Amino acid sequence: MAIQRFRQVEGRATKTLGGFRSFLLRGNVVDLAVGIMIGAAFSAIVTALTTDVITPLIPSAGNSLAQLQYQVPYTHQFIKLGLFIEAIISFLILAFIVYFFIVLPINSLMNRYKPQQQPAEPALTRDCPYCLSSIPAAASRCAFCTSPLPPPAPPAPQGPPAYGAPPRA
Repeated sequence: MAIQRFRQVEGRATKTLGGFRSFLLRGNVVDLAVGIMIGAAFSAIVTALTTDVITPLIPSAGNSLAQLQYQVPYTHQFIKLGLFIEAIISFLILAFIVYFFIVLPINSLMNRYKPQQQPAEPALTRDCPYCLSSIPAAASRCAFCTSPLPPPAPPAPQGPPAYGAPPRA
């Protein structure tokens, strides 16, 4: 009895660990880990650029922007405005680089290689409004209940309106 239970637990553990191993090795997790490591290293480079090159060029009342701080009168604590401004500059540089060197190229590649959508073909059948049977789209009378039908609606135009054309309703 105990051996049988042990084998059941062992089988479930092997199945779970096998799924975890395939999850780790399928590629997405490895790519994500590499991306995080490169992002952390790049963030350190941008922070060094901001702290050592850009902020010394910004004039401030003290020696540098990093030392710009304001003392709160009632708590006697310091608000470090210079460090906050440095963090904002670092964020803006990172956001600029990510957008222009990652997001825009990936979007253009996706648009270039994404399969083009084929225009929808007009429906060959429509439903009778009285008996809900499927009838040919051009029929003027229902073949099942013999009710007269309104003419079929014209197909809606595709795409944006032409330049100078009135807007569509």
